[in-house]
Amino acid sequence: MMPEDLRTLSMFDWLENDLLLTVTACAPASSDASFRRYFRVFTPDDCVNAGSTPPRTGEVEQQYIVMDAPPTKENIEPFIRIAKLLAQSQINVPTIYRQNLTDGFLLLEDFGYQCFLDQLNQATADDLYQSAFDSLFKLQTQTPVQNSGLPHYDEALLHRELAIFDEWFLGRLLDIEIPAPVWETVRVLLTTSALEQPSTCVHRDFHSRNLMILDNDSPGVIDFQDAVIGPVTYDLVSLLRDCYIAWPEQQVEQWRLHYFERLQQAGLINCSAARFKRWFDLMGLQRHLKAIGIFSRLHLRDGKSNYLGDIPRTLNYVTSVCETYPELAEFNSFLHEQVLPVLSKINV
Repeated sequence: MMPEDLRTLSMFDWLENDLLLTVTACAPASSDASFRRYFRVFTPDDCVNAGSTPPRTGEVEQQYIVMDAPPTKENIEPFIRIAKLLAQSQINVPTIYRQNLTDGFLLLEDFGYQCFLDQLNQATADDLYQSAFDSLFKLQTQTPVQNSGLPHYDEALLHRELAIFDEWFLGRLLDIEIPAPVWETVRVLLTTSALEQPSTCVHRDFHSRNLMILDNDSPGVIDFQDAVIGPVTYDLVSLLRDCYIAWPEQQVEQWRLHYFERLQQAGLINCSAARFKRWFDLMGLQRHLKAIGIFSRLHLRDGKSNYLGDIPRTLNYVTSVCETYPELAEFNSFLHEQVLPVLSKINV
């Protein structure tokens, strides 16, 4: 069993006394960049009807996931609402068997132990990514843009995300100040590119750690609670220029072009391949700058220093894009002359 703290004691009380489940074992399932925690619980009871009727005891032990989201720090209502929305779009998200809004607990379907990142290699990549493309295509074509209840990826949100890079990576981690005109050029360029794209449902973290390998209806999609209506390229670049695994650019180009053609045939976009590539590159730059800032914040504020190791890979995406576009030449010089030399002295 897990070491006891106030949250786990409250969780066990809910499972055993409110839901009448016999918990035989419990272990950490995963954690993420938020204050949420996930536990895998084992029980001989049938949790599908947990709380509505007395649980049925079976002969085979089953396993489920409990989300622990402290109400003072996390709001689980978006997770519940968006899970329903995505399920209606035929996205395979975990079934929510039971919810406790007051204490911040959800009893969820367990998608198992294997995410894409665990199995991705040259031999498996095409098949795994094809299943991811299929899931993403359903997300983008079957989730309504109008009346979805999802917030929009507007200018204010894009600027707030970029500010994380400036504050936490440049300012707090490296103690570097970027020249204001250089930073303003980056902000305007990336925001303009994002807002001129066609809008679809955006998962916002559609990458190898949030896609689970399943025997049926794979992938299982998790960590979707921050979904918005936003740029059509956002999730695609999250997947193909993943902060946790990198692929040769020629391979990324091939995957991107095939998906572009699929979007074009579906009528979701009406632009040239070159225009789509520019959107893709600049959207990736915005996302990667945000991610670098978040990795720095996780280290400095939350003590989650393992994310520092993902900064060099993510920053490499940034410099590669900056070298492609003349508008980013000054920012590229700033990165090479001031950022990279300081970062090389930090153990990441």
